[in-house]
Amino acid sequence: MKFDRTVNYGCTYVCSQKSVTRTYTLRRRAEQQAQTRLRIVEAAVALHGSVGPALTTLSMVAERAGVQRHTLYAHFPDERSLYLACSGLTLERDPLPEAASWRTIEDRRERLRAGLLAVYGWYERNHALAACVLRDAEHHALTREIVEQRLGPPMAAWQEVLGTRLGARQRAVLKLALSFFSWRTLVCESGLKPAAAVDVMVRAVCGET
Repeated sequence: MKFDRTVNYGCTYVCSQKSVTRTYTLRRRAEQQAQTRLRIVEAAVALHGSVGPALTTLSMVAERAGVQRHTLYAHFPDERSLYLACSGLTLERDPLPEAASWRTIEDRRERLRAGLLAVYGWYERNHALAACVLRDAEHHALTREIVEQRLGPPMAAWQEVLGTRLGARQRAVLKLALSFFSWRTLVCESGLKPAAAVDVMVRAVCGET
């Protein structure tokens, strides 16, 4: 029996084309799913920064993202998974300051100044979202859990590095200085420039008048 190479090559070509088409289709579908997921997360972040996490419902997120609720649930089966995605995206786009970078600054005042400038800069860039989230963390259990998980370790590192060689009272004032609400009082409510607000808190931590 004579082997027909033309038929064999034709089959190979057709099969190859089907494989390429299927790969493209799967890749395109994955891209669309990723885009839908991002749209949902961005919608939730926007709502968290306006009405706050405690008042944000999954129906509100789905409507703002332009998807059906079953589509939202396909990506995020519960509020916790969505909250984690929201906080993850926010910190990916604008990471919290890393305390390790301040360890090499020997002078205590300059280390405090560098740390507070970095922290206050982050607060300023994210003030609307931070205000709503930290407000709701006071009474909303899930928001408090996510805040403690995301912000707890970095803030502990800030206090540890900036609190080096400080006494107990100074550390207490440092904790006050690192608070978002202290930044808001000094900058947003009192009208101080960030550098001036930092100078006020550096002097307070160091016990200077």
